[in-house]
Amino acid sequence: MTTILEFIKSYVSIIDVIDVAFISYVIYRILLLLRGTRAIYMLVTIMILLLILSLSDFLGLRVTGWVLSNMSGYLFLALIIIFQPELRRALAFIGESKFFERSVSLNSQIVDELVRTATILANRQLGALIIIQRNTDISHYVTLGQKIDSVVSKDLLLSIFIPYSPLHDGAVLLEGTRLTYAGCILPLTKREDIAQQYGTRHRAAIGITEETDAVAIVVSEERGEISVTVGGKIIPNLDANTLKETLAEIIKIKKVED
Repeated sequence: MTTILEFIKSYVSIIDVIDVAFISYVIYRILLLLRGTRAIYMLVTIMILLLILSLSDFLGLRVTGWVLSNMSGYLFLALIIIFQPELRRALAFIGESKFFERSVSLNSQIVDELVRTATILANRQLGALIIIQRNTDISHYVTLGQKIDSVVSKDLLLSIFIPYSPLHDGAVLLEGTRLTYAGCILPLTKREDIAQQYGTRHRAAIGITEETDAVAIVVSEERGEISVTVGGKIIPNLDANTLKETLAEIIKIKKVED
């Protein structure tokens, strides 16, 4: 034991410990980003190929070594192409760190309107997807959206999500105190570990909250269930009170004085 401690003191410095800890953290974050996606299997395949390449000289596999050596020149480009969504999410995560984050809040009146809307839609089993923008600008994720730019109100939201509205299948986007877009098509999550009970709305909610720090309120058309999605995770089975409490935990709510 004494010999081991002396070896560590002689050859391992604080910089080495920091170096290993940093790389370990980076690998951990990468694995979290890849969890539940097909990319994790691609990463395992690439690691196996690199292992075979390192063993090819030792095993005398000259042809295999030559082929893999020539392929390795394109490996970096292949990694960028294959893991492009995950790299984008990682860069977004860095940009959205607490150091750069500004305070974002909703006033209590808007929260009340959202809660009333979600409750009415759930009782009538009408589907809805409401996206609340926070620090990250998500307008560039919006496709086929109709510009609205209106005050947030229960009546407006209900009129958008009634079945015969041309905008009811898409999402609405809230920016501050304004409802800016309706009928938006959002990127779907590529995760494969999502429960089968969750349809397109929930997958879109997971997708946009994986890519950004937005918060999504989802009403299930089939089950009349209210959920909140944040950070790619679903908080299911909410009623009016728990929905309001959940939003208050995630987003700072500013009281509106009468």
